[in-house]
Amino acid sequence: QMAIHMGIGLNTDNVVSGNIGSPKRMDYTMIGDGVNLAARLESACKQYGAKILLSGFTQSRLKGVYRLREIDKVVVKGKTEPVSVWECLDYHDTESFPNLQDVLGNFDDGLRLFREQNWAKAKARFEKALSANPSDAASEMYIKRCAMLTESPPGPDWDGVWTLTDK
Repeated sequence: QMAIHMGIGLNTDNVVSGNIGSPKRMDYTMIGDGVNLAARLESACKQYGAKILLSGFTQSRLKGVYRLREIDKVVVKGKTEPVSVWECLDYHDTESFPNLQDVLGNFDDGLRLFREQNWAKAKARFEKALSANPSDAASEMYIKRCAMLTESPPGPDWDGVWTLTDK
């Protein structure tokens, strides 16, 4: 039995959907900014080492309790407004994501410190998260970001928003 590894991007928005084409070739499709953002989130799964990413628009409309962590605030290609990005961790068990609560606590603290431009303390928190789960790609990514921003500080106007350049 082989596992299927794929990324899923979820976004909540209005879209246009329907059959598009000619009588010889008809395709059912969806278009609009909401579809584009979902596609960008799906592409970003690799960067964050995530399987399921949600936009803040979807996260804010959820009913019930889910294991989520805010993973970034980004501007996607072709847009200017930042969107919060959340990772869904519900499908994990203790084997696939060890020490989940320790990781989440340290990661959340690290993200807050990162956005406050406190790179050294943020890096220490992300390192604690990574030591609790050595395969947490998001913590590893933030450790690299902290090192990069320590070398080249972005300045006082920086708002913690990252630009996603990939489609």
